[in-house]
Order: sequence, then C-alpha cells, then structure tokens
Amino acid sequence: MEAAQAYLRGGLCVLPARRDQKRPTVPWKAFQKRLPTPAELDEWFARGPSALCVLTGEISDNAELIDFDAGGELFERWCEKVRAASPGLLERLVLSKTQSDGRHAAYRHEAEVCGNLKLAQRSDGDRIITLIETRSEGGLFLCAPTEGYELTQGDLCELPVLTENERDILLQAAWELNEYLPPVVDGPAGSAPVSARLAPVANTDGKPSQGTTVPGLRPGDDFNERGSVRDVLQEHGWTCVRGGDNEYWRRPGKASGWSATLKDCVFYVFSSNAAPFEPNRAYSPFSVYALLSCGGDFEQAARRLREQGFGSDPSAGDVDISGIVGQGGDSDAPARSETPDPGPIPEDLFHVPGFVAQVMDFTLANAPYPNVGLAFCGAIALQSYLCGRKVRTSTDLRPNIYLLALASSGTGKDYPRKVNSRVLFEIGQVAALGDKFASGQGIQDALLRSPAMLFQNDEMDGVLRQINFDKENRHESIPNILLTLYTSANDIYPIRVKAGQN
Repeated sequence: MEAAQAYLRGGLCVLPARRDQKRPTVPWKAFQKRLPTPAELDEWFARGPSALCVLTGEISDNAELIDFDAGGELFERWCEKVRAASPGLLERLVLSKTQSDGRHAAYRHEAEVCGNLKLAQRSDGDRIITLIETRSEGGLFLCAPTEGYELTQGDLCELPVLTENERDILLQAAWELNEYLPPVVDGPAGSAPVSARLAPVANTDGKPSQGTTVPGLRPGDDFNERGSVRDVLQEHGWTCVRGGDNEYWRRPGKASGWSATLKDCVFYVFSSNAAPFEPNRAYSPFSVYALLSCGGDFEQAARRLREQGFGSDPSAGDVDISGIVGQGGDSDAPARSETPDPGPIPEDLFHVPGFVAQVMDFTLANAPYPNVGLAFCGAIALQSYLCGRKVRTSTDLRPNIYLLALASSGTGKDYPRKVNSRVLFEIGQVAALGDKFASGQGIQDALLRSPAMLFQNDEMDGVLRQINFDKENRHESIPNILLTLYTSANDIYPIRVKAGQN
C-alpha cells in the first residue's frame, strides 16, 4: 500500500493486480483516462492483492517501459549498444528484474508515446518469439514490491524524462537485435501480405532496363524487380546513413539515428513516426513508391509506372485487361480510390443489448489490452454456441457461424477466448471446447462427441497450412466438411464409418 501511494504521488497510474495473470484485479479501462484516488488505493490494497501494476502512456505522464523477455537474454547486448551510442544514458534509466528473470527499463518521454511495439523477435519454427517489446500507450507492467520483481537501479517515483533522440537510441539498440522480418506488404494497407518477387536492383537511375519486358508482367511486379527504391526514398527526404548489405535509413525531419533498413529490396520500418509507413512492417519497392509518390493509391501508382515503361506492353501479345484491374487506361482519369476513407467502425455499432453486451463489458473491463472488435467477436461466438441446437429462425436457419478476427500482436487476441473457455468450464461444457483440428475427419469425430462445439483457433495460418497438408484420401477435406456442416445445420448429417469403428 505504501509503495502504491508513493507511485501515485509520482504521477503513475497504479492499480492492484494478480501476479499469476499479470493483470489488474479491478476494471481498469476507466483508469486509462484518470488516476485512482488515494482512498481507492487504500480500499484496494487493504484486500492484500498479490501484485501491483503501473499503466503506461499518457495517464502516467508518458511513462514507457522496455520489456526484455526470454529470461532477459538480450538485455546485456542491448546495454552494450546503448552505452556505445550514448555514454551515461543507461545509468539514468530505472532498471528492474522480473519474476521470470527478465528485465525492465523504464523512463518518461518528453512527448506522447505510441502504442506497444515489438522491437526484437525471433522465428522458432511455426512460432514468432518476442524478445524485446515496449509497454507504451494502452500497456501496463508489474513492478516491485510485487514478489519476484526487484529494482536494480533508480526509483520508479522519479522516472527520467528522455528526449526524442534519447528514446530513439534505446529503441534502435533493440531493433538492431531483431532477427525476424514479417511478410512483405505489396498492396494497400489491410490487404494480405504476399511474397513479392524481389531481386537486387538492376539499375540505379530509376528507369527500366531495355529488352526485359515480360508478357503479362504487372507494373508493380516489374518495379519490384528493376526499379530503384533508393531514388524514391531520397526524393521524399529519406537519408541513407549506413551502406552495406543491410542499409540503414533515416526518416525526414530526424537529425540522428535511423528509422528503417533496406536489405534485398525489402524496406523494413521500425519507427512509429515514419508516416505513411507503419512500424514493424516490411514493404516492397512498389509499396514504397505507392505510399510516398501516390499517397497510397496503388492503382494510380501502377498507371504511372506503366507510363514510365514498367510492366508488359498490353499490345504486345497478351489481352489487355488493365481497364478491369484498374492499372491502365487514361492516366488523367480520376482514381476510384478517391472516395474518403470512412475510418474505423464506430464502437457503438458493436453494441448488442443483452448477453453479448454483458460478455463484452466483462471482457473489456478485465482484459490487459481491451479491444472492442475482438471482444465483440468473442461474445458473438459464445452466444452462437450457447444457442446451438436450441434456436432457429422461421425459415429453419440455425446458429452456425464462422468468425475471423485480424489484429496485430500485442492487441489482446487471447483474452476473449479465455473468457469463453472459462464460461464453458463453469457450466460443465468444457468438452465442447475445440482448440485445433488436424483434418475434416477430426472435426466429425469431435462433433460426434458434442453436437454443439466452440472452436477457437489462435493462429489462422496454422489452419490454412493444415488444409494444404490434408491431402490423404482417408481424410475428408477440412473445407468440404466445414461447408457441409454449415449447410446441414437443419438436417441429418450421416458420418461415414471409419476403420476400426463398429
């Protein structure tokens, strides 16, 4: 209680927490907008919580924390880079040791901080392991005197205030330890990343080489192969600060440090202040050109590149369908994408009175990273399961629903699933909870045991890979089974007798 009151006097938004779940024990969404009162702290901590936590971001005067996971394996290497870049900066930070032998480095920023960032990751087969990340706007962290947490340097009540340049040094030292690059973005924001055909730049003047036109080659793909992304970056104020196989580039308006790397024509952006690029994303040369030179209008970018000689000549062989795909035609024609972006869906449209709203309210009040869209998907899925085999419309339509929620790492995709799992456990229906399925036959077997089921898959890419592997004749394909079940919800579904069954 004494520590909590001291943190509050130091301008930190401190709340009681559960040590095992690393989350507040009180609904904390409201405290992203206001600090708790001393009386509230007295009441909460009189109950003897197992931990306390601090919310990061604007509510705590732009407090930010760099979290070193995996037993803090990269912490010492990060410290060496910080010392080399700015002697004395490391000694100003507030450093802590965590219950899992990780490390925390805390400070305040002189300006607003962005959302949580993944700074250093590593690929481990099918998993992406995060080694270093920030706890920024919308984040939180457990701290001393919670059991297992120990201050090793400084005082959280007296966090140092860093300049933008000093903060960049800390983040860049972590970025340099990153071992994983996400899939290349080669289309408009929000579209699925694709594996673009990327090759070393063949020329540096930004003009296509002669005699290399390939029938059916799109301008964007051709620019990925032969265009000069360096010229595009420099034209828009970016500066190459270090050459070599892995080049370092600095965004416009920045006097020191670097904001992105360029390797094998893949432009990987780290900075959260490098608009129109998003942090922790990899961009193809065509995407860089479209975002910087055409304001993100990929159709206009394709037309301009065709005018510059990129892409195949529609009149030289293949049928010209550029008018259909929006990559050809009159260059003066207005782009269809000029319609203003309506922005995100208003949160009030997610409000469904009754059970769905109650589940959403509980999820948002307790989730470490509240997300309205994800809470909505979780509540709708739970409602559909509970209605299974009991509700139908006047046209005999049954509740049988497939939901796909897309969100970045660190946005709280797991908590709505945990809520649903807990509900099924409490009502004695945990056997109806499905995690993963390896084949269409496995789905059939699961539904034979429990006619109404709730499947909650964490990584959809794993399901898609399994669908690709599911080629054996003894298995029914996953897509066919899902489609048949969806259309047979109001009918009798015969399951084929399998080997070994009576």
